[in-house]
Amino acid sequence: MITVDEKNIIKKDSINVEFFYKHTKDRFNLKLLNQKDGLKRIINDQNLHRPGLALAGFVDLYSYNRVQVFGNTEMRYLNRLTSSKRKKALENIFKFDIPCLILTDNNKPLNEMLELASKYKVPIFGTSFPTTKLIFLVSDFLDDQFAPRLSVHGSFVDVYGVGMLFIGKSGIGKSEVALDLVERGHRLVADDVVILTKKGEGILMGAGTDLVKHFMEVRGIGIIDIRSMFGVRAIRFQKRLEIIVELEIWDENGDYTRTGLDGTKQTLLDVEIPYIKLPIVPGKNITVISEVIALNYLLRHYGYDAAQVFKRRLNYRIRQKMNSVDRVVDYFEHDFE
Repeated sequence: MITVDEKNIIKKDSINVEFFYKHTKDRFNLKLLNQKDGLKRIINDQNLHRPGLALAGFVDLYSYNRVQVFGNTEMRYLNRLTSSKRKKALENIFKFDIPCLILTDNNKPLNEMLELASKYKVPIFGTSFPTTKLIFLVSDFLDDQFAPRLSVHGSFVDVYGVGMLFIGKSGIGKSEVALDLVERGHRLVADDVVILTKKGEGILMGAGTDLVKHFMEVRGIGIIDIRSMFGVRAIRFQKRLEIIVELEIWDENGDYTRTGLDGTKQTLLDVEIPYIKLPIVPGKNITVISEVIALNYLLRHYGYDAAQVFKRRLNYRIRQKMNSVDRVVDYFEHDFE
């Protein structure tokens, strides 16, 4: 199994507004509407906030440390106020150490807003996206940035749409199995170093590093580029982790499942992942077995568990007290060879 050291778990506590703007301006059509003052401000909360109550003067529960979003509701409220009252309402926002402010739906910044933003050095961004869409996209981006991550040594492959992580001792043949699967039409996600990121509850997403990407080391050959060699159809940039397969040399004293009834799981970042220990012996086709593991996982996912079906059939026969073993057919037709 994978031994998880707390030191290997990466948790990002904060990002600055400059990083946020750099990675979202093209994706979410963000534009900086004032000077570049304040881009070093810190975002340390993955949630967003619409400061309607704060504008009205109630700031007791104001989540000022979040990215602030002004939609049509907030802007129409401000436009109905006199200039002095508008400035007072906005002062309730800007006097706090807010990271930045985003105007949605092509709303333009008010003069009082620009004045206070310059005074307190707060970046103001604008976007053409509607508020609901912008909140969904930015929340997803920030959720990804603040999600805990774990670095794992192994090979990660998409087999029939199932994310399979191959682990084991160095030199056991993880990369070779992944390469054989790619040659059979499956897709490589990452080799050697796999970064697992927790997305929501019960989901781990795997990806490679920016340096290694889809390069692979094959002992005796060296470094090969899977994308250049097999084409873009042979790779994926990310995939949900669904099965962990540990390769190990056959041990006659080892504990290996025979029926599949006692499914084993491993917990990574508080997420339980099905775990299979696969012994290697000469002549054993690990690639085909890996495909069978993926297909069996899909069958179980859609409600068919072969081990449980066989168990029910066996229990039925026991209840029938049948001492003899019947043939599959009662009569052999003339199909001799």
